[in-house]
Amino acid sequence: MKLVPTSLPGVVVVEPQVFGDDRGWFYESYNEARFDAALRELGLPPARRFVQDNHSSSKAGVLRGLHYQLPPHAQGKLVRVVRGSAWDVAVDIRRGSATFGHWVGVEISAENKRQLWIPEGHAHGFVALEDDTHFLYKTTDVYAKDCERSILWNDPALAIAWPLPPGAPIVAAKDAAAPRLAQAELPPL
Repeated sequence: MKLVPTSLPGVVVVEPQVFGDDRGWFYESYNEARFDAALRELGLPPARRFVQDNHSSSKAGVLRGLHYQLPPHAQGKLVRVVRGSAWDVAVDIRRGSATFGHWVGVEISAENKRQLWIPEGHAHGFVALEDDTHFLYKTTDVYAKDCERSILWNDPALAIAWPLPPGAPIVAAKDAAAPRLAQAELPPL
């Protein structure tokens, strides 16, 4: 696997090594030792162990996010798409960070097989670019409703350039009512 840094320190694109022939293809989607070694090569700390896997399906134009959890259940996420495609976003929400309020967006798809590592201290969201987009993510802590928070997906202070399909976005009521970054309860640096 190859880890490619983004403009947000700690957030990296994971490009797997895919082995293909006339039968199809194979790749290792996750290997703890290799993933942690690749993070260390970039001068980044290893991820905490993954303890939960999640799977969602969305139709084109569904926008989920921007989500995060506060300590003691802050989550790092390793995300990928196994059917369809999505534009995935990470936002640095660590007050005092040099990149506080900055975001990065990456297209991940079943075709390109990319993954995105989003460490703790970052909000996460995505928009499905195709119908029946299946999104998988590993998390470093369990879902904890009392620690769950979100930031408004279209906060003008963030100015995220979402590539929205026609008729989009389709947003959950709780995401539409999320506070802006300036009013959000955020994790410590």
